[in-house]
Amino acid sequence: MEPHYLLLFGESARDAASTEASLLARGFCCELRTPHACLYVSTATPVLRWPGHGVLIGRLFDRNGKAITLPFGLDSNAEEREHQVLHDSWGEYLLVQLAGSAEDPILRLLRDPSGAVPCVYQVTGKGGFVTSDIALATHLGLYHKTVDWAAMAHGLAYPYLRTGRTTLDQLRELLPGFVLHCDGTGSSTRMAWTPWRFVSSDRRHEDRDAAAADIRSAVSMVVCAMTAADRKLVVELSGGLDSSIVAVCLREQAATATFCTLVMPVAGTDERPYARLVTDALATELVTQQVGFQNVRFDFPLAPSAFLPAMGILQNAVNEAWEVAGAAHAADSYVSGGGGDTVFCYLKTAAPAADAFRENGLLAGIAAIEDLSTLHQCTFWKALRLTLRKLARPGRDVWKQDRRFLAMEHVPEAPEYHGWLDMPVEALPGDREKIQDLIGTQLFRDTAPRRGGRSMHFPLLSQPVMEACLRVPSWMWINRGRNRAVARDAFSDRLPLAVRDRRSKGSYTGYMAAAYARNRQDMRRFLGEGQLAAHGLLDHAALMDFLDHELAPRDLSFLRVFDLCAAENWARQQV
Repeated sequence: MEPHYLLLFGESARDAASTEASLLARGFCCELRTPHACLYVSTATPVLRWPGHGVLIGRLFDRNGKAITLPFGLDSNAEEREHQVLHDSWGEYLLVQLAGSAEDPILRLLRDPSGAVPCVYQVTGKGGFVTSDIALATHLGLYHKTVDWAAMAHGLAYPYLRTGRTTLDQLRELLPGFVLHCDGTGSSTRMAWTPWRFVSSDRRHEDRDAAAADIRSAVSMVVCAMTAADRKLVVELSGGLDSSIVAVCLREQAATATFCTLVMPVAGTDERPYARLVTDALATELVTQQVGFQNVRFDFPLAPSAFLPAMGILQNAVNEAWEVAGAAHAADSYVSGGGGDTVFCYLKTAAPAADAFRENGLLAGIAAIEDLSTLHQCTFWKALRLTLRKLARPGRDVWKQDRRFLAMEHVPEAPEYHGWLDMPVEALPGDREKIQDLIGTQLFRDTAPRRGGRSMHFPLLSQPVMEACLRVPSWMWINRGRNRAVARDAFSDRLPLAVRDRRSKGSYTGYMAAAYARNRQDMRRFLGEGQLAAHGLLDHAALMDFLDHELAPRDLSFLRVFDLCAAENWARQQV
């Protein structure tokens, strides 16, 4: 499913005749029409209609994973229907509803918490548009692309923080789990789903076995529901824990799935031995896809729908490799374990032990410190010292700033607002960190466009899996000194032992460092003569000095240069 839609409202809807003709010619049909709003959806996009009330674009499932094909809650008002969709079901959708009166119409749009269906919008005067694809609005003359350089500076200074502001001027994004409210006076957004609801003490799991059973049920159900309609899948199998868990949930669909792993020409990236253990357990074949240095480009073409610079050099190389694999195996969809580290609470600080102290007292805290020292292979006393420090300073309430290679006059002092950063005063350190990390996963879909008309499934970022994992206290995730311990226990009988007990995994760092060394001088010219420099965003002297010298051992600052190249590449394609 690649959802495509365009919603016109207010004055834009009343002047939609020529736009409608173009949309109909492109294979769209009108799914909702009032004097104040017109919704056009591609004929290949699934919809669920609430006659007289609105349309759900995408797919909806009940809490058992069964597809919902009939509307419910017809006697409810718009807010009640939103509550029903969020709490009694889940899916990949945008819910478009009509509210108010004929004289005072209101549009309400709810984006599902996983963010599977893209949603950007512009409100100008008394009208505007909402769409899955800004390139569609541009083609129809509804929008002209202009870079918002202040937003670009913000994105570079606060990397991986997704906010409603895009890097295109006057274009907003409706964040996952939020509601957009449009009426005759303008628009506003509010948070309808929050992860904080699921870490509260009354929702938190107290029994580790029950937590593992909840996660196993949620992951298994979501994987099966998402892929039930697909004829052929490419499963992106790295050999790590997260992708392996997703893979073993596809045992019943193994006959229609191609299990594929990437191979790179650098030591430390070959995951075939672990990936093959998984496919052997599923009695199927492992296929490989090569990613060479010829795939490394910093001036690669972007999808016209990209409304911010999320796609980097490595992501593009990997994405191209997966697209080749999808075409070679005639796949309908890709299935990824992306986001698993975050969802399965892979924290690298002392926060889990601090949480155990705060929540369950001295004995639980000491046990968690022992787990922490085993996990990080340090002494008990070092783990204790770090835990006490975390208790004294629980963590930041704002996003960490990155000023490297930026001109200071363009660095904003504070980050843009994201509702999930409104942390309760009593929030535990581990909950603070895992919810901040969860915000970062909202960029994942933009780094995996997987063109070619194929769907991209991220089951571990689905609403049921996020909710099940959020309910697990952070200290349970480090039980017996194992990261992601509850997920390991949940699938202990399905995973090969070597994969279940694996503590490390392959890294792309060597590949990226080699790519940097090969392309350093070209990147120097690319950035030195580019749009970021022309608009004064770069500390030109510091950046050029860094690029003029060989990379020091274990210096990962080159990754920041990759981020700048991604932003530069995106900016050049908007002008």
